[in-house]
Amino acid sequence: MRDLYRRLGIPPDASQDAIRSAIDACQHSALKADAQMVLQVESRRDEYDALHATLSDIGLLRARLGLTHGAYWQDSVANDFSLPPDNVCSRHDELVERLSHAASWHNRWRQWRAPWLIAGLFALGVLAGAALCHALL
Repeated sequence: MRDLYRRLGIPPDASQDAIRSAIDACQHSALKADAQMVLQVESRRDEYDALHATLSDIGLLRARLGLTHGAYWQDSVANDFSLPPDNVCSRHDELVERLSHAASWHNRWRQWRAPWLIAGLFALGVLAGAALCHALL
């Protein structure tokens, strides 16, 4: 999907007049036809805006994870929502480390779950028995 707003040079919250003037100034005939079909019809623009927001979020997420399209995708329609990798705050290694840490805690819990459950049930039984004896006396 093309990012019609970016290709026309207008913000996503542009007014209909701004969109109309950007479409009129557009020299690319296919882009002009697509923009007229999508952005000048209110119901189609609403659907496009919802998809645009979703694809923009996905592009931002991919950039933060350091994922980008290969060189053969550059300057194509598929690259409209891609951002350059955000190497400063790439969190892939941090996420892998956090997942590994959580998995190790989960494995420890599974390893020691049975003895703790048995001990807990025994303690619960002792407390219930003591409470019952206290109630009967």
